[in-house]
Amino acid sequence: MSILSNIIDAAKEVVEVARTTAQGMSVTLSHIPTRKETVSYPEEAVTIYRRFRGEHFLDVNEDGKEKCVSCFLCAAACPADAIYIEGAEDQRPYEERIGQDHRYAKVYQIDYGRCILCGFCVDACPTDAINHGHNFEWAVFTPGEMVKDKDFLLANKWREPDVTPNENQLHLAARQKMDKLNIILK
Repeated sequence: MSILSNIIDAAKEVVEVARTTAQGMSVTLSHIPTRKETVSYPEEAVTIYRRFRGEHFLDVNEDGKEKCVSCFLCAAACPADAIYIEGAEDQRPYEERIGQDHRYAKVYQIDYGRCILCGFCVDACPTDAINHGHNFEWAVFTPGEMVKDKDFLLANKWREPDVTPNENQLHLAARQKMDKLNIILK
C-alpha cells in the first residue's frame, strides 16, 4: 500500500508541476504577439511615471531659501547609510540666510553607490527638503562620481521637466549646468 501511495503522490506532483508550468508559459506566450515599443533615447523622450524614484533633489521654498534644517532625520532613516550631513548655524536675518531656518546643511552628500532608492529619507523629512526626481542616467567612470554634493542636489531640481523657477529662485536654477531631462511624465 505504501508503494502505491508513493506512486500516486509522485504522479499528482508531476501533474501539478506541469499545470503550473503551462499556466506560467501561457502568460509569457501571450506577450509575444503584442507590438513592441522601442524608444531611441536620448533623441526621443522617454515616458516615465510620476511615481518613479530617481535621483534626489534638495528643494527650496518660494523665497529661494533651502528647506533643509539639518535635522539628520533623513540620514537616520537611510538603511544603506548613504546620506552624510554636517549642520551649521546661521544667525543672520532671514533675508541674508542660506536656509529658511537658523540651521542649515553646510554639507549634504548622497552616495548613489550605496543608495537603494527606498524613499525613507523623503518620508522622514519634516520640511519636505529632499525629494525623488526622475533622473535615471547614472553612468559614471569612477565610484567617487556616484557621490553627489549639496550644490548638485540643489541644482538637480531644475532638470525636472515640469519645474520652472520663479524670480527668487533664478539664481539657483542658473547654477544647473546640465540640460533638462528628456522625459515625459505620465
